Amino acid sequence: MGDPTTNDSYKDSTTNDVHIQKWDLEIKPQSSVFDLHLKDVWAYRDLLWLLVRRDFVSFYKQTIFGPLWFFIQPIFTTIIFTVIFSKLANISTNAAPAPLFYMAGTVAWNYFADSLSKTSTVFKDNAPIFGKVYFPRLIMPISIVFSNLVKFGVQFILFIIMMAYYLISGNKVEPNLYILLFPVVIILMAILGLGVGLIITAATTKYRDLAFVVTFGIQLMMYATPVIYPLSAAPVKYRTLIALNPMSGLIETFRYGFLGTGQFYPGAFIYSVIASIFIFLIGLIVFNKVEKNFVDTV
Repeated sequence: MGDPTTNDSYKDSTTNDVHIQKWDLEIKPQSSVFDLHLKDVWAYRDLLWLLVRRDFVSFYKQTIFGPLWFFIQPIFTTIIFTVIFSKLANISTNAAPAPLFYMAGTVAWNYFADSLSKTSTVFKDNAPIFGKVYFPRLIMPISIVFSNLVKFGVQFILFIIMMAYYLISGNKVEPNLYILLFPVVIILMAILGLGVGLIITAATTKYRDLAFVVTFGIQLMMYATPVIYPLSAAPVKYRTLIALNPMSGLIETFRYGFLGTGQFYPGAFIYSVIASIFIFLIGLIVFNKVEKNFVDTV
């Protein structure tokens, strides 16, 4: 079949009329790895929203608390971090209220970590579907990022409620103009998690062990990101290494814009922008190359 711009003609032998055939899709034996088929993704946008709804409903359909888990997880994580890292370890929070400091880092990190972990197993989890019907494979990982955005939105509301409480209580919480970078930060976290996940899921088609490494690796990566501590509190000899983590600049910007404590690192933020976009593009290219023949290896 051809695309909408491709026309094939044939002549009716009985009437001598020439008929033009228009095709919706052209399946070619080979194409460039740089042909990402982004137009196909847009054409299947209805399927995207259907998958987002499926992920949301199916995950909580047979749970007791349902969507309340959206609140339970960050609340308990914040309590544990406050007790262990603030009360016992006495780690600085840059004068911000400890629960609010940890809630900000937890909410932002959870969105990235969930997007990465679920995207990294797309090929393995959906191999039966991919082998039976055609649709742009990129739809699956993108739907994961969007469904996680719903979860992030609910947890972000919880964070805003907590922030409002501390503002009313007169604590040192000073939102500033850097809060306007919030949409940019969310987009960058989404594409960074998606990009890394696409690279990993492409690799797991041949190396299944990577699926087990991802869960463990994400936990370790959190400690290499200023989630439970500000970047300024990290030892000087490790600070540059931590700043090389693209999530470091994003979380620091997110926290500084809403809480006003600590400082904004322009260099770290610009680096996060460049690194996130670069990793995302590499992930798209690798995913596009592998999805052509992954059914033979999964």
